[in-house]
Amino acid sequence: MRASLGWDLGGANLKLARAEDGRVVSVAQIPCPPIADPEKFNQALNEALETAPTNGRHAVTMTGELSDVFPSRAAGVAYLTGLMQKTTGADTLFYSLRDGLIGADQVRDAWQTVASANWHASATLAAKQQEDGLFVDVGTTTTDLIPFKDGSANAVGKTDGERMTEGELIYAGVVRTPVMAIAQEAPFMGRLQGIAGERFATMSDVYRLTGELPVDADPYETTDGRGKDLDESATRLARMLGRDADEADFIAWKALAHFLGRRQLDRIEADAKVLIARESLRAEAPVIGAGCGRFVAQHLAKRLDRPYRDFAEIIDCADDAREMAATCAPAVAVALLV
Repeated sequence: MRASLGWDLGGANLKLARAEDGRVVSVAQIPCPPIADPEKFNQALNEALETAPTNGRHAVTMTGELSDVFPSRAAGVAYLTGLMQKTTGADTLFYSLRDGLIGADQVRDAWQTVASANWHASATLAAKQQEDGLFVDVGTTTTDLIPFKDGSANAVGKTDGERMTEGELIYAGVVRTPVMAIAQEAPFMGRLQGIAGERFATMSDVYRLTGELPVDADPYETTDGRGKDLDESATRLARMLGRDADEADFIAWKALAHFLGRRQLDRIEADAKVLIARESLRAEAPVIGAGCGRFVAQHLAKRLDRPYRDFAEIIDCADDAREMAATCAPAVAVALLV
């Protein structure tokens, strides 16, 4: 039996996928402690190792180097590379968007191709399985839009900055993104009004009210430190309008949430159309959805009048691991690519 373990080291959580003979058998996600110290990665890694079998070849991708616990992205890559090499062995491999999987000794000179390359691993695997399509990974904080054609990922941008310029990365997701990043005005009670430039509520509150947020998608503390039921989410959303929740009935707050969800989808759709036209993707090329917010990718496919396929559908995967496999696509991708 050939076993491989894929790791995706993010600033908010760590994801781990195990594959045996090319089949994904288990996937887990471990939140990083909310502390301003690189040790948060060590703690999450130790927690993962307590519950996961570690025999097999390890492959790593990351976005955690962007965390503000590091003085620079280069320092973040160096820290995370050293941590994994020390913990999972000297033969641990790291994903480079230029060279594929490389050894730790090569990372120092190629750190810019290793930094935040997890999207490329996922899109590369999708292209191997599907040939043509648009890979859409909607996570807690970002949305990746990667066209692939003739079996290869066709991203123009290589760094996060370049990808944001090209419309291949939108720095907004379905959980941690502040509502004020999605819209500055909203209709409410028959009038258009401004939205506060404060982090009173996040998109997790929005999608709880629309009923679309998966129950395990938001392990983070709320903006006001209170709970996560519908009334508490409505209270936080009301603050975005400078109001209390009892100023309107619950239906009004749900309507506001649906409006904000549509505004987020509008932006994703606009960038997706540009990328589809740029690559001349055929009409039947599907949207491949991944991430905890892939319900947004499903809505996008309908707007674009394209087929939708879940990331877990295009890989060989145990039934009880499918939900997490689609949520943790980069970890799954490097586990299978190794």
